[in-house]
Amino acid sequence: MSDQNITGGRELDAFLQQFSVKFERNVLRGALRQGANVIKDEAKANLAASGSVVSGELARGLKVSTRSKGGSVYASLKAKGKHAHIANWIEFGVKPHGVKKGAKRASGKLQNGTLHPGFGDQPFMRPALDGKSAEAIAAVTTYIRKRLTAEGINAPAPGGE
Repeated sequence: MSDQNITGGRELDAFLQQFSVKFERNVLRGALRQGANVIKDEAKANLAASGSVVSGELARGLKVSTRSKGGSVYASLKAKGKHAHIANWIEFGVKPHGVKKGAKRASGKLQNGTLHPGFGDQPFMRPALDGKSAEAIAAVTTYIRKRLTAEGINAPAPGGE
């Protein structure tokens, strides 16, 4: 997780408590989606910059989802689709390994298969979170203020601005 200090969090929570649970949940889900989309865009840019993009399927497969459970709202960014399984390999790298069915390492020798040389890590998700977390928080704040203003509510500025 990326650590960020958010000022006015308690005040925002107290302010949102005056609304219906459904309205609060919908506003927060939309806000978290906006913040997660900032991270998603940076992750896509990181993939392209690292040279990991061949077909573009992995970048297109990055999806943001939100959910609400037990009074808490969550947003997640996941790799889905045809090349989702590759995301973990690119993020963390791959050690050398056999590639043929039944390939085993026994006493230091590869048996029944050829050796894949592996490759180093080319992280794209974690740097996106670390580099854009402040911008994501700003997107969340902007979305909440816009939604409340659209409802005719003068939302307090963060940090007493």
